[in-house]
Amino acid sequence: MTVSGKSTFDLQGFLPYLLNQAAETSSLDFQRVYKDRYGMLRTEWRVLFHLGLYGSMTAVEIVKASKMHKTKISRAVHGLMTRRFLTRTRDAVDRRVEHLNLTPQGRVAYEDLRDVARTYDEALSKRFAPDELIVLRKALRELAQLPVVGKLKGP
Repeated sequence: MTVSGKSTFDLQGFLPYLLNQAAETSSLDFQRVYKDRYGMLRTEWRVLFHLGLYGSMTAVEIVKASKMHKTKISRAVHGLMTRRFLTRTRDAVDRRVEHLNLTPQGRVAYEDLRDVARTYDEALSKRFAPDELIVLRKALRELAQLPVVGKLKGP
């Protein structure tokens, strides 16, 4: 539907668009830190943080926890191994499974970036009143549990 030849769809108010814009803006801002300090890509710092927070994990477990594609996780694991931030150990029972662990160097990088992430989160959080922040975090956690609407049917 159009009005004066223009669509009546409000892209700037479309929730998925707004969420993407907010995520991209804050993510790119924080990216400067891990990229400048360690030359990491976004997927690499996310893998690093999963291992730093949860300890030994498989790539499949990281895929499920992070909601990232397995190819991106594989590339991130390779990049972190090249930097000597993690090791891979084959499972004793199922040789197809590899357990990923941070090296001491990876642990240092994780702890450094964790501290910076806390400071970044505090600064970002100050843009909101405490009650707004509670609602925002709750809403974002809820949206992260998609599907919100289920599968949409085509025409």
